[in-house]
Amino acid sequence: MRFKDVFAIIGPVMIGPSSSHTAGAARIGRAARQALGEPPLVADIVLYGSFADTGQGHGTDTAIVAGLLDMDTDDARIPDAFGEAERSGLEVSLRMSDETQPHPNTAAIVLRGPSRRISLLGRSIGGGSVEIARIDRFAVKFTAVYPTLLIFHEDRAGVIADVSGILRCAHVNIGYMTVDRASRSGSVLTVIECDQAVPADALPLIRGLAGVSDVSVVDLAAKEVR
Repeated sequence: MRFKDVFAIIGPVMIGPSSSHTAGAARIGRAARQALGEPPLVADIVLYGSFADTGQGHGTDTAIVAGLLDMDTDDARIPDAFGEAERSGLEVSLRMSDETQPHPNTAAIVLRGPSRRISLLGRSIGGGSVEIARIDRFAVKFTAVYPTLLIFHEDRAGVIADVSGILRCAHVNIGYMTVDRASRSGSVLTVIECDQAVPADALPLIRGLAGVSDVSVVDLAAKEVR
């Protein structure tokens, strides 16, 4: 168990009635916002299971929208998240689904920004903790408790080694890494959970690597979105 995991047992400082339906939902929204890498203009949200059945009563919809606006779980503006979204120019659509998911507290989010689009499937697994299970068409599994790099690239030799070299030079240790690819020699998403924050000047170096199409950082402990 890493040191930060102890604090996940205690639970988050939060606005709202439920750590699973409110704090966890806000973190799913914030993870999607960070994965997009820019302020979203349009958000399509689908709630499943318990999120769909009781989420509006617990403020799940409001919390997700708050996360999309980069509000942390203790932000006093969370109850007025829909108003904040309207004032910021974020267009939100929301629907409930009766489709069965492996976890009852599940949300799917599609975000569109000025230059990017991303989809994310997240689960609130208790105590305000979340698990991200899908990014676009790629199967993933990360909590965003640690600085997490999302690297979209071609399936070609040397890309991961080059990324590792950049992180080594930046004194960033890789804690865990997963790779999912759409097909052999096709597109790939590499997810790297790091023990330290990734320096801002390392990101352009990774983006500049041959075969890399996009990079974003998801870090729910960060106070500011890059």
